Amino acid sequence: MLFNHDSDIVGLLQTFSPLFSQRVWPYAQALLLGAILAPGKRTVSSILRVLGLGTVAHFQNYHRVLNRAQWSARLGGRLLFEELIGAFGDDGPLVFGLDETIERRWGRRIAARGIYRDAARSSKAVTNKTSGLRWLSVQLLAKIPWAQKIWALPFLTVLAPSARYYEKRGRQSQTLTERAKQVILQVKRWAPQRSLIFLGDFSYAVLELLAWCQRLKVTLITPLRLDANLFAPAPKRVRGKPGRPRGKGRVLPKLSARLKNPKTKWQRIWVNWYGKGRRKVEVATGTAVWYHSGKVPVPIRWVLVRDPLGEFESRALLSTDPSQSAREIVELYTRRWQVEVTFEETRAHLGFETQRQWNQKAIQRATPVVLGLFSLVTLMAHRLQQRAPGSLRPRASAWYPKAKVSFSDALGYVREHLWKNCFCMSAQKSDSQKFRKSWLNHLAMLLCYTQ
Repeated sequence: MLFNHDSDIVGLLQTFSPLFSQRVWPYAQALLLGAILAPGKRTVSSILRVLGLGTVAHFQNYHRVLNRAQWSARLGGRLLFEELIGAFGDDGPLVFGLDETIERRWGRRIAARGIYRDAARSSKAVTNKTSGLRWLSVQLLAKIPWAQKIWALPFLTVLAPSARYYEKRGRQSQTLTERAKQVILQVKRWAPQRSLIFLGDFSYAVLELLAWCQRLKVTLITPLRLDANLFAPAPKRVRGKPGRPRGKGRVLPKLSARLKNPKTKWQRIWVNWYGKGRRKVEVATGTAVWYHSGKVPVPIRWVLVRDPLGEFESRALLSTDPSQSAREIVELYTRRWQVEVTFEETRAHLGFETQRQWNQKAIQRATPVVLGLFSLVTLMAHRLQQRAPGSLRPRASAWYPKAKVSFSDALGYVREHLWKNCFCMSAQKSDSQKFRKSWLNHLAMLLCYTQ
């Protein structure tokens, strides 16, 4: 194997060279490129085979990049984040998807393994549980110009073990809400001058987290329960009146009652609906204070969404920024579906859940890197597309027409470039075989017949 220098690819990879020592960087660079090129499983062994390093005597040096070498995955996430902002970050607010996924893993030596609800295999009627690792991922939701679509680009992924993991070690457990606070604060420190909007599911519709985001001056949009306790803003405090100031005003009708009330004012708007094009929906909105006994009251803007055609159930959303419009909240939240698409793409094309590390340090590094490969491949395709506009096209077929570029197209585009311009595999006599003349004649007859 011979690695040839390419300005676009090598320049992007050199961004991550400060993470490693001069001695470790060549091994880490080979693992990164091999993980992009390898089909199937993303084990170190399969990566070495695809790079033509299956006979290297000191193969353990590649394993030690994950289980022993000194480098920070969090710092790598920051470098990747800066590259993503430079390529796809507009001047407006930065929008992020916040969600967790389960890496299905078994084995007694995996310390952080737990039993969780498998959302991909569960439904409202049936709940399936699985053994694995729970990861909390932050993904930049940005429009990719050559794909003409919004993609979710992972850059920061952290392990979120269950409470039992901390109890066995005599430590205070960290809830998913506390983990969410940590990653949101980390992103805020990386982009202190930008306006940040985070999108989460019901797991993040927690009063404590919402109030904390408002103090941090970060917007959080989540679903809202239809039976939530909503109140009017607290009246102004009368000067000289004893007692602590009120946190809420009069009780407001529940959203479930507003859905049934014929006097509710609905407005019809057109929005981009979960990547399926423009769709007409009806919305009702207002501001309120969400309060629960013993919790901090949080001022929010609520939005009721219903389908005039009745194809989906009515739902409610909230935003910690009361100045946002209903249209903006609905269109922003529908972008969150791309996070699920990214999780599925990494499983289908980047070998997510096929890692086989048992070392704890290697486990905490391998999964964030595999998810980060989705963003790295997107950045590579973006640089190559800028150098040769129009060279990246959707790979359609007679039975599968496709108008827009998908991640599989971008991955094939990057792989083709790497094999042609970055690697030169020396041919061996055992790798070649001459075709018999009878085979060629038979193939020519088949081609004439099909034409």
